[in-house]
Amino acid sequence: MNRADIAAAARVFEARYPHFLRRTPLWKLPGSALGVGCREVWLKLEHLQAGGSFKARGMLCRLLSQPIPASGVIVASGGNAGIATAAAARELGVRCEVFVPTVSSPAKQAKLRELGAEVVVTGAAYADALQACLARQRDTGALLTHAYDQPEVVTGAGTLASEIEQQGGVPGAVLVSVGGGGLIAGVAAWFGDSSRVVALEPELAPTLARAREAGEPVDVTVSGVAADSLGARRIGALAWDITQRTVKDALLLPDDAIRRAQLWFWKEMKLAVEPAAALGLAALQSGAYAPQADESVCLIVCGANVDPASLAG
Repeated sequence: MNRADIAAAARVFEARYPHFLRRTPLWKLPGSALGVGCREVWLKLEHLQAGGSFKARGMLCRLLSQPIPASGVIVASGGNAGIATAAAARELGVRCEVFVPTVSSPAKQAKLRELGAEVVVTGAAYADALQACLARQRDTGALLTHAYDQPEVVTGAGTLASEIEQQGGVPGAVLVSVGGGGLIAGVAAWFGDSSRVVALEPELAPTLARAREAGEPVDVTVSGVAADSLGARRIGALAWDITQRTVKDALLLPDDAIRRAQLWFWKEMKLAVEPAAALGLAALQSGAYAPQADESVCLIVCGANVDPASLAG
């Protein structure tokens, strides 16, 4: 997974699927507009992507990587990867089965069914749903799409970073929410050392932080406000390898800061996003990440699959 691979995937998307994969806006604002002491904050509005999250890029890339059997595609997901896989499967006209844990929100489950997926709710966390999914895949032979730990999925995610560069140039820093790590792996694979890529995790779902403490990926207990999106128990092997080489900064954020940022997006900018999409803003507004005065900081607003009622707080 390198810039050439990502650029090639972006060309395929643009040539064959521009009606499905959207070129999402990059909104440049003065830092003061968000209460932040830096020159500019860029909002990459990926919550407007097909399926409501960046995941559509990686899932479509995976589905295009090889022939799809009659049994279709299968995936385990906290919600967003499943929605993206279901949307891509509908675009390609193939069957889709999605395993989600009980922590997955009713809104995300409803969206999966709306997209025509067969939904299986099982297990308390993503890891439990994944085990059930793998057992089912062995029986059916369906094409397995992993939520974050496949080369094609990471390559597809990297097209988001290539799009940022095309639209605005190279930012001083990119703040990226981390669950299993597919997004930050793709972003870091594209930018390399040209931009400071910063990993952000909830304190209650610290997969990358615990892996760094242990010196290798380890299982962690996950919970909290963003668990349905950032609820992987272990950082992906691909993300671990790439981030060890390219990502210096890994920050943990408390749930209350994440929730405040999510509500700020809604109340001040009318952006209805899920908690995972608010970690970048939370890092800036809480001071966890302190940018330089002349810095341009890009936040990836990564998902919008949120129950609107939750924004009334």
